[in-house]
Amino acid sequence: MKVKEFRELSTEQLETKLTELKRELFNLRFQHAINQLENPHKITDVKRDIARVMTVLHEKNA
Repeated sequence: MKVKEFRELSTEQLETKLTELKRELFNLRFQHAINQLENPHKITDVKRDIARVMTVLHEKNA
């Protein structure tokens, strides 16, 4: 998702999205560890989405 899309979400929706992304990152790391991950770049994409969500949350709380 783009930052613009994240800014349109409410704080509660952002926190839910953050939880989902962290869960997805855990699953991707697990798959990568047992060599079942087809696209390792997906881990980087999820990490960046987590950072975007956290940035928007900090902007809203400031």
